[in-house]
Amino acid sequence: MSTLAQPREVASGYRAGRTLPLGVELVRQLKRRRTMVMFGILAALPVVLLVAFQIGGGPGGRDNGRVSLMDTATASGANFAAVNLFAAAGFLLVIPVALFCGDTVASEANWSSLRYLLAAPVPRARLLWSKLVVGLTLSLAAIVLLPVIALAVGTAAYGWGPLELPVGGTMPSGTATQRLAIVVAYIFVSQLITAGLAFWLSTRTDAPLGAVGGAVGLTIAGNVLDQVTALGDARRFVPAHWQYAWLDAVQPQLQWDEMIQGVAISITYALVLFALAFRGFAQKDVVS
Repeated sequence: MSTLAQPREVASGYRAGRTLPLGVELVRQLKRRRTMVMFGILAALPVVLLVAFQIGGGPGGRDNGRVSLMDTATASGANFAAVNLFAAAGFLLVIPVALFCGDTVASEANWSSLRYLLAAPVPRARLLWSKLVVGLTLSLAAIVLLPVIALAVGTAAYGWGPLELPVGGTMPSGTATQRLAIVVAYIFVSQLITAGLAFWLSTRTDAPLGAVGGAVGLTIAGNVLDQVTALGDARRFVPAHWQYAWLDAVQPQLQWDEMIQGVAISITYALVLFALAFRGFAQKDVVS
């Protein structure tokens, strides 16, 4: 006589969607020393640049009559904020994104607490979703923190005024603030590839430094690859090729073409990497 399989008993009140709440995970990550140190470094950068300009007498002069964004750093608070983003976007802002998204799962495995989280029981997809959302939230906070502090420091030092454009002319303060918001949004989206790399590596290794360092190293490799002019049009598929497309937002006429291409490339790569992370973790034998 055949027997019917009995359904697995579920504890009263258990809801998979309520395990590892985002608020709890966010507070856990905010209390970690590496979070506070990273935010401290980003908050200190505008002060360091201000001191450097005060000691050195301002940014470099004109080159054959041409003016770069860096040359306008002391024109106003808005210019100072834009210069801070220009100085940090290529490398410094990569580090917090790689840290917050690469350390999140691997650190749990390194502490041997990952298996206990899953035994809570927290569904694997729910755990990754909470970790990813919090990692991206902290990454966005880090990217926003820098220009906000820079704008405050620059306004205190150089005054609140229009954004002086490298090509000549100025942009009203209100418009400049809107453009800086577009720049921050674009930089965040462009960093999604680093976030995807770090998060995927975090699900593949028990070494947090390996995930963070691997993501930073691959991002740097992409920057180097973009400098190989022999690749020709193939460089358009290298994410680093579009990392400074946001400079079109600090021109008299806002240009969207290159930023749209950069966003499309970044989101496409990021979605593939996030999918690989979820798929691989679902099949992973978690022993730590």
